[in-house]
Amino acid sequence: MTEKAGGVRGESVHQGKYARVERERRFLLAAPPPPAAVTVTRTITDRYLTGTRLRLRRADRSDGGCELKLTQKVPAARPGAVQGLITNTYLSPAEYDVLARLPATVLSKIRFSVPPLGVDVFDGRLQGLVLAEAEFTTDEEAQLFVPPADCVAEVTDDIRFTGGRLVETTRRQLLQSLAEYGLQPATR
Repeated sequence: MTEKAGGVRGESVHQGKYARVERERRFLLAAPPPPAAVTVTRTITDRYLTGTRLRLRRADRSDGGCELKLTQKVPAARPGAVQGLITNTYLSPAEYDVLARLPATVLSKIRFSVPPLGVDVFDGRLQGLVLAEAEFTTDEEAQLFVPPADCVAEVTDDIRFTGGRLVETTRRQLLQSLAEYGLQPATR
């Protein structure tokens, strides 16, 4: 059985002609990575287009490069590393500008590449949230992955720590969620 948009619990997710299976695990960290461990830094602005499963992303690299893309994520209706299906379309600046006019909620973060992890450090109302993720090509790789030593908790199955939810999260909600994992970021 294949999983259609929205999915059915227990059914498998299969890669399609354009969509690929997204496998990732997410972890809470107490602090950003040390600068010496970082290989690439990107400033990411995600625009979650209102009323859709679409995300418009602008990722500005520290070397001056920029990546623009439109992503659709269809979540899997089951726990674990298989997050669902993901489809990316890379955009020109003109295409990005047209889509950026659509109504959206915005999430900003700095992503530090610390292979094999991407570590996101959030700002604004999400200040104090440090979230690491690792992506995998197979289920076996995902299952065998050993979390980083500085991992406070794995939150792969905690929907509150997905971008689609974080974009709607208030400061109060974030602090409550982090407290459940024993984290208390500085209040502002």
